[in-house]
Amino acid sequence: MTENTMRLSGDGLDIELPVYEGSVGPKVIDVRHLYGETGYFTYDPGYKSTASCESSITYIDGEAGILLYRGYPIEELADNSDFMEVCYLLLFGELPNRAEKEKFIHDITYHTMLHEQLKNFFNGFRRDAHPMAIMVGVVGALAAFYHDSTDISDPHQRMVASYRLIAKMPTIAAMAYKYSLGQPFLYPRNDCSYAGNFLRMTFGVPCEDYQINPILEQAMDLIFMLHADHEQNASTSTVRLAGSSGANPFACIAAGIACLWGPAHGGANEACLKMLQEIGTVDSIPQFIERAKDKNDPFRLMGFGHRVYKNFDPRAKVLRKMAHKVLAELGVETPLLEVAMELEAIARSDEYFIEKKLYPNVDFYSGIILNAMGFPTTMFTVLFALARTSGWIAQWEEMIEDPTQGIGRPRQLYKGAKKREFVPIGRR
Repeated sequence: MTENTMRLSGDGLDIELPVYEGSVGPKVIDVRHLYGETGYFTYDPGYKSTASCESSITYIDGEAGILLYRGYPIEELADNSDFMEVCYLLLFGELPNRAEKEKFIHDITYHTMLHEQLKNFFNGFRRDAHPMAIMVGVVGALAAFYHDSTDISDPHQRMVASYRLIAKMPTIAAMAYKYSLGQPFLYPRNDCSYAGNFLRMTFGVPCEDYQINPILEQAMDLIFMLHADHEQNASTSTVRLAGSSGANPFACIAAGIACLWGPAHGGANEACLKMLQEIGTVDSIPQFIERAKDKNDPFRLMGFGHRVYKNFDPRAKVLRKMAHKVLAELGVETPLLEVAMELEAIARSDEYFIEKKLYPNVDFYSGIILNAMGFPTTMFTVLFALARTSGWIAQWEEMIEDPTQGIGRPRQLYKGAKKREFVPIGRR
């Protein structure tokens, strides 16, 4: 990280601020000592122009449509790798060799079971509880069962907690789904892949063997990979902020899940499916397109465009191929999917969408795939949390090891009343 300076002048001030340049991406102005030297804070609601940390995990260039995990383009990882390799890459910084990968898969696989008493937690929820509510509660409760991996000052305990979270998340997610159906939980099996095991625990039943469809297994693994990390988004920042207080890793990940639950973040693909259901039929698409173009109409097309990407979301390019592959494999033909495919065609040809760069994003295609595979919309964000756990853990670990990171403490622009005299209740 190279350093230059930038001069800030005005209002009686004339100071120099350090400017740092990373390996790629915009330069950053170091304002850590600004308040101490000038008495001023910076004002940046939502921190959209603020670098909150130094990181070497994920890089996004929204203008060019680039996503890198530890320097590797997401497209290359999608074509040549799998989710377990990506987890290893995010955690350790390098792709594993064959022996390292086999050991990592073994260690993750043999941590997939939950403590038997954790099943009692599920019985405390209403049958119609949202699976994300269950995920927040159960993941947070892991700290009550695994006391031997909550000391964040111990690198070994941190790694054990990391493995446990990645391994147990599919089991918890599948149990949340089964609970909503009133079906018995299925234990994980050690002879299945990470994605295959999740599909079996989710859709299988004890009375017969579940046959894992290799196309759906591949699609599930790909969805996990594409959602594994995405730089300093809302939920990742939440995990880091919670971790900055010294909270245990299970509490930090539970905080990330809670943040991800919001419809503006992890709930986007669920909102996309609801929009498709609202449109209903292909014949209705033109009127909804017109509504989307009308600035005075509150209707918005979900699943198009992205806050960061001002080009085609690179994850969407990868998932688009898989969406058509899954639909062909399952032979699914429903009005909802017909609407989705027609919307996709319009968005890729209509000048309005092209000019505003409203390309179908990863939420659009993941929603189509998950719907075709039989997942209810309430499970969409759960799958996002399952996949993102690997990235959250890597970011949390990086934050713990960064000597410059202290407890998070944003400042504010106070607009309330100045000091007032207290008036006793009898005189008010």
